Amino acid sequence: MPLNPQRTIDELKELRVLTGDENGAQRVAWTETWARGRAWLRSKLDELPVEVHNDAAGNTWATLRGASEKALLIGGHMDSVPNGGWLDGCLNVLAGLEVLRRIAAEGTPPVTVRLVDWADEEGARFGRSLFGSSACSGYFNPDDLRVLKDRDGVTLADAVRAFGVDLDTARAAGDELKHAAAYLELHIEQGPVLEDLGLPLGVVLGTYGVERHRFTFTGQTAHAGSTPMHKRRDALAAAAKLALEIRPIAIRNGGVCTLGGVTTRPGIVTAVVGECEALLDQRHMDADGLARQWAEAMDAAQRFAAEEQTEVRWEKIWSIEPIPFHPHLIELCDAAIRETAGTAPRLPSGPLHDAAEVARAGVPTIMLFVQSLRGISHNKIEDTREDHLRLSVEALDRLADRALEWVAGA
Repeated sequence: MPLNPQRTIDELKELRVLTGDENGAQRVAWTETWARGRAWLRSKLDELPVEVHNDAAGNTWATLRGASEKALLIGGHMDSVPNGGWLDGCLNVLAGLEVLRRIAAEGTPPVTVRLVDWADEEGARFGRSLFGSSACSGYFNPDDLRVLKDRDGVTLADAVRAFGVDLDTARAAGDELKHAAAYLELHIEQGPVLEDLGLPLGVVLGTYGVERHRFTFTGQTAHAGSTPMHKRRDALAAAAKLALEIRPIAIRNGGVCTLGGVTTRPGIVTAVVGECEALLDQRHMDADGLARQWAEAMDAAQRFAAEEQTEVRWEKIWSIEPIPFHPHLIELCDAAIRETAGTAPRLPSGPLHDAAEVARAGVPTIMLFVQSLRGISHNKIEDTREDHLRLSVEALDRLADRALEWVAGA
């Protein structure tokens, strides 16, 4: 069975119809739609000579046994953000599926090959990204996750329990990495760099470090009509100042930042906001730069709280340090892309990926990017040219061949 990149595109479209609507992809982790998409993937895997199971964290593994227990992993995630695009995450899995088909058709590989669909990469429902991969890497504290709730008040613990996952035993998923010798992940870029360069594919050098926190400003709820402006203790005003200030903080430190969610209480037009929660995401490729951004954000929050006669506290949601990828795999990826597309630019990844967790677990890791049109992702208009998608599957396949040879000889 030769590699068939067009089949990957056809299956992506099939999945889009099955789990999307007029607003985009709806495969939010720990929902029925996500489970429907995974069941569809399982039906594809049932056609191959692989063993399939879910681990303690809900990750799905398909294992093609090789001549050695040493394993080459190819991964991605089937979950999406609400109203997401048709490629984010699932391209990784379905391109990996096509590579797995090709390898399986050639007989027993020199080492074991495993396709993994990581559970809840996006963190869209509870704000905690990389759930399944962090359980594997060991960077997973059940006590931190136990307190998380979605907008409807459902706890993360209850949501995952409905899918057979227990927070207290999820780290047993780390056993899956026992024989892992290399990890490969293809992803859409989700940014504009490759399009600006006019190139289809790129080698990923590593992922940004991230600080993610919840700020809560507390003032005084009061009547909107009778409270003079100078007497107000407006929690939203303090949060709004922070939202504007984090932009110059990021620019002068060479990073990026987002105030991505704001909740006000009592949340009515006739009352001054007494409490405001704001979700802050800061990213940087350098650990010291990230630390400076976070320190300046804290200082700014305290300053604006005082100016608006409010108080502020913050709690950490999650963080990860900058993760560089494996030097030799970078070179193998470079060669695979040059052979496929002619030119192999190198760039960091601002978005988070499961590859970062696998890398910090000590597994040699590499990613390759395919161009995103308009640099847009997490949006129903997310798109990539089909000829570029075909090239990306071919490049992943060539990379897998090189990685198989490297792992077998190690």
